[in-house]
Amino acid sequence: MTQRLDILAFGAHPDDVEIGMAGTLIQQADKGLKTGICDLTLAELSSNGNVELRQAEAKEATEVLNLTERMNLQLPDRGLMMTEEYIQQIATVIRQYKPKVVFIPYPKDRHPDHGNCTRLVEEAIFSAGIRKYTVPGDLPSHRVNKVYYYFINGYDHPPIVSDITPVKERKMKSLSAYKSQFMSLEGGVDTPLNNGYLETVEARDALFGKEAGVRYAEGFYMKGPLLMENWIGE
Repeated sequence: MTQRLDILAFGAHPDDVEIGMAGTLIQQADKGLKTGICDLTLAELSSNGNVELRQAEAKEATEVLNLTERMNLQLPDRGLMMTEEYIQQIATVIRQYKPKVVFIPYPKDRHPDHGNCTRLVEEAIFSAGIRKYTVPGDLPSHRVNKVYYYFINGYDHPPIVSDITPVKERKMKSLSAYKSQFMSLEGGVDTPLNNGYLETVEARDALFGKEAGVRYAEGFYMKGPLLMENWIGE
């Protein structure tokens, strides 16, 4: 029987979610929440590494994150086009795991797959909540409570930040699992990822943290108003 998740984060490739919100996932898992990641592709077109190696790296990162579940839909890398077939596959995952909260990439990003991932999941979230929308297995509809956007390559002034200072090193450990992507290995090619990219991620978390008065933070965006119930923070 599929275990219901409190939080489900979607990424186009293995390592996308870790870049943007590994710290937040670690903290929520530490609190006992059930967390999961759904990677849409196997990143088979990566400049370095191969599918088998990248899956082994994702497994190592998953253990650091203490995820309840990780899955991969094996959609085509650089082929995340808006099709009903892909929307239905993602909607099926949402209905299977019934997450309370979904995280997806901030759509303004240099990599087209990240924005396409966001648009596909947005469509799937809407379809998954429609009672008469059908998916394989006739799974019942499910409405997600909240949708948040995390940053991969993009930068903005996020209205929401999460203090990850206590787990910052564990976040970096999860990213270090992806050696084929973030390290210059013999026989590999130079890419933006293996030329100081992790230092850039760390610097961005430090900047988000500084703006919020903490050491390190991950930034998030959400559409619509945020209901404020406690104005003085006590």
